[in-house]
Amino acid sequence: MQELLQMITDRFGPAGPLYIVGGLGLFLILLTVPFFLKKEDDPLDKLKANNERAKEGAKSREVLRAKQANERLERYSTFLEPQNEEEYSAIKLKLLQAGYRGKDAVRYFYFAQFALGLLGLLAGTTYFFLFIAQTEPDTQKTLMYILGPGGAGYYLPKYWVTKRLEERKKQIEEGFPDALDMLLVCVEAGQSLDQAIIRVAKELRASYEHLADEFEMVSYEIKAGKDKAAVFSDMAERCGVMDISSFVTVLIQSATFGTSIADALRVYAAEMRDKRVMRAEEAANKLPTKMTLATMGLCVPPLLIILVGPSIVNIQALGQ
Repeated sequence: MQELLQMITDRFGPAGPLYIVGGLGLFLILLTVPFFLKKEDDPLDKLKANNERAKEGAKSREVLRAKQANERLERYSTFLEPQNEEEYSAIKLKLLQAGYRGKDAVRYFYFAQFALGLLGLLAGTTYFFLFIAQTEPDTQKTLMYILGPGGAGYYLPKYWVTKRLEERKKQIEEGFPDALDMLLVCVEAGQSLDQAIIRVAKELRASYEHLADEFEMVSYEIKAGKDKAAVFSDMAERCGVMDISSFVTVLIQSATFGTSIADALRVYAAEMRDKRVMRAEEAANKLPTKMTLATMGLCVPPLLIILVGPSIVNIQALGQ
């Protein structure tokens, strides 16, 4: 420190340390002046401005999203949508039951088939000419290497949608008895059916997401003023599960004839619990049949080796 002071004194004279301290103080003052001059915004004004910007951004995003959804694939709709009304309705219902509710879900599905088919065809052709063409393959092998990846890419979206549809139906079937029990508890506790559906949708979110989405959509449609019979019928069509179709029929009949919804829910919930137990027993009874081949394939060969192996060795030794 003394060496630093001596250096400053030699450079700036005896008042050198004073100059350094004054300059440092002036720098700090200049550094803090903008903070003092800056006017603090009122928190209420800031919140109001943020809300207005959020609303404008949401409106612009909705407009852009609507335009993109309607215009991006609109020019190719002739090629990306089946012209037959029955075929279009069938694929739209299948995508809806698989959980794809978008307006352009059908177009995206056919676009994915077309794009993946072309990519697979391109990849197969490239691989064939780079690695297989030098070996002079026959026609069958050529078609397999070129058309095989294209066909696999074309059918991959269909396989994915079918698998997702089956998984979704299975989850809905597994969670529906619990949902009925929750509905029954809520209705017997004094809540209306609409409030019970909202509560069940919240409670089922962690365990059965797809079923919770369906109940949530039902609650939104009822709030929008749609007829309850049409709402529940649409739910049964979206789910594609026989249990839910029967449940919708029970609710519609209960509303038509004026009977108690709680009594209908109690009877149907008991039936669903018994049906779930029967499904579990059926799966358990199928296990021995499914395990027969595995048991034979894994247990019989080692037993034969252990029992017959020494005899074969002794016979070979006597023969020699």
